[in-house]
Amino acid sequence: MNLSAAYFYCQKITREHYENFPVASLFIPAHYRRHIAAIYAFARTADDFSDEMNDRQSILDWRSRLQRCTREKPEHPIFLALSHTIQVFDLPLQWLDDLLTAFLMDLDCHRYQSMQELQNYCKYSANPVGRLVLWIFGYRQESLMAYSDHITTALQLANFWQDISVDLKKDRLYIPKVYLEKYQLSEKDIFSQRPSDNFVLLLRDLIADTRRLFQLGMPLLREIQGRLRWELQLTIAGGLGILKKVEQYSPRILTFRPEISKWDWLKIISTTLSA
Repeated sequence: MNLSAAYFYCQKITREHYENFPVASLFIPAHYRRHIAAIYAFARTADDFSDEMNDRQSILDWRSRLQRCTREKPEHPIFLALSHTIQVFDLPLQWLDDLLTAFLMDLDCHRYQSMQELQNYCKYSANPVGRLVLWIFGYRQESLMAYSDHITTALQLANFWQDISVDLKKDRLYIPKVYLEKYQLSEKDIFSQRPSDNFVLLLRDLIADTRRLFQLGMPLLREIQGRLRWELQLTIAGGLGILKKVEQYSPRILTFRPEISKWDWLKIISTTLSA
């Protein structure tokens, strides 16, 4: 397989799976899209090893392929494309490896004691993505990376609250235990999937904390230019839109997964671009 076909393979995976923010990606300049797709396909495939297959060995093999892909020509199309992207932008391999650490953590840890523990997981599962995108666009300052970490952590948390009903079926509970204790709820209360006033209050607390994280990352918008700024604005708006949906359907979140509709996206795009 040649390099163009390898990138096409990655872009196909991205188009098929990129769910929460399908429109915003169109604002990335075309000459960057294939590189973003290579990173996404790498992470998406490894996530499937963890989430769908519960396959530790495949993740470890994926890690081995990552370490080898810059030293020898890869046979797998994802690594053929990814190795080229790594070389073009001199990407730090550690951030890609951190994503694999998160997928391995998913196999071993289904409960979190505190928000600090959960955000430490996001350090591996979400923050590398934002850092890689900034790096590709030429933004290398650590201060900008720190703002990005707040945003990507908030996006990950928003996805957790959106997916509560889905994760319960997989025996995963991302609501930190300290929040359950604060609102006098047990794991049994959550897994029974019967809503309560205390659960709605708990969810509002989680949503408020997540919105505060988005706010902490907002200074990044002042520091970046061009279409990446549009992309970031729309991505943040999408994350906040998810939180709004979760809040709207809070009594049903234990049994229902809210989604951002195409109509919602049109409103988000219109509002963001006219701001």
